[in-house]
Amino acid sequence: MQMTADNVEIVSQAIAAINDRDVERYLALCAADIELVSPTAAIEGASAGESGIREFFAGVEETTDEFRLEVEALRELSDGRVLAFLRVTTRSKRGVSLAQPATNVYALSDGKLRRVTVYRDRDEALAAVGLTA
Repeated sequence: MQMTADNVEIVSQAIAAINDRDVERYLALCAADIELVSPTAAIEGASAGESGIREFFAGVEETTDEFRLEVEALRELSDGRVLAFLRVTTRSKRGVSLAQPATNVYALSDGKLRRVTVYRDRDEALAAVGLTA
């Protein structure tokens, strides 16, 4: 896979689209077979394709008054994947606030997001891409 700074820009745009709740802009950055694997995927399954992404955005809208991804660092890996160190800030509809780190791994193909894997544990994310803390 060819390494390109464009991959980091695509990930930056995707994060901005989530923060703006702009599902159409997000989908424009995705391959048709996009897969979003969150920490709850073992229970709920991955969000797949356009419908899965729309469900993800709807779930964020239904359950939170605030949901924001703050980028701490973006790093392109030698295989073209992008490692994103993030801080997730949420406030539920019931007023419960939470801020926690997350690390996402973005796999891209032909300039489109193909798979986004969300890790709550940074060391687990680093191990998944063959790096150490």
